[in-house]
This record gives sequence, C-alpha cells and structure tokens, in this order.
Amino acid sequence: MSALGTLTRRLGHQRWFGATMRLLVPADRLVGRMTKGRVVAFGLVPTLVLTSTGRRSGKPRSNPLVYVPDGDAYVVIGSNWGQQHQPSWTFNLLANPAAEVDVKGRRIPVTAEQVTGEDRERLFQRLVQEWPAYRTYVERAGGREIRVFRLVPNA
Repeated sequence: MSALGTLTRRLGHQRWFGATMRLLVPADRLVGRMTKGRVVAFGLVPTLVLTSTGRRSGKPRSNPLVYVPDGDAYVVIGSNWGQQHQPSWTFNLLANPAAEVDVKGRRIPVTAEQVTGEDRERLFQRLVQEWPAYRTYVERAGGREIRVFRLVPNA
C-alpha cells in the first residue's frame, strides 16, 4: 500500500474527513467517468461505482463505494461516513436489487443481496480490514446497524 493510501486510511477516522469526502464525491464521479471507471476514489482504495435505480425518481443514481471481493461478488457497506441516517442508495437497492457496478472500467450487471447474521459479521470484518474507519462510523452513527450488501454478478 502506498504512503498516501496508509495516510488516507488513518485520516478516515476523523469527523472532518467524512464531511470533506462527501464534498469530493462529485469530483470523484467525474474522474471515474473521464477514466471510464479505471480511477475511482482517486485510486487510493479498491472502489467501484454502483448504479442503482432511484426508488422514487426511477432515475439511475451512481455512487462510488469501497468494496471487497467475495468470490465473484462485490461487498459494499452503507456507512454514510458515520451519519445517523442510512444512505439513499441502500433504500434504492432494497426497493429494486437490480443494479450495475463499474469496476476498473468494466460494467457488470448485478443483483444486490442484503447480508445478515454471521455472514454479515464475516464480511464486515473484511471491509474493516480494507477501511478501518468503518468501526468509527458505527460508533459515530450511534451504534445503528450499517447495511452490508453483496452485489452478485448476473449469469
């Protein structure tokens, strides 16, 4: 891991970091589009772009998310940087699990499954290994359960 990646993971625990990153998400989306998905999250952590269907608008909604692989699937978490409310994309997936991920420039249709129980705990631990600040986000969110999803490629 690069020194910048290590620094970013350490800074991820700071409250100001989440607020700053929320402001940078539009720029990150632009960089992702310009590089056809090859560079997302400024290349610092494994990131995909999830495109779900807005549950109210019916329009495509794209969000860059840190992920860990789980076999052929991708695992993401609705941390919302530790805010008190769930991110909108998690509600979109619950309403319509058909989605698409852009991983390293490849667009892949997926079906989202919310992960629960022991499987959720196992995958949460893997996510924390990739982005340790997720533990801080749980504390900051008042201990509310943060949703974890497995994005399974369609056959």
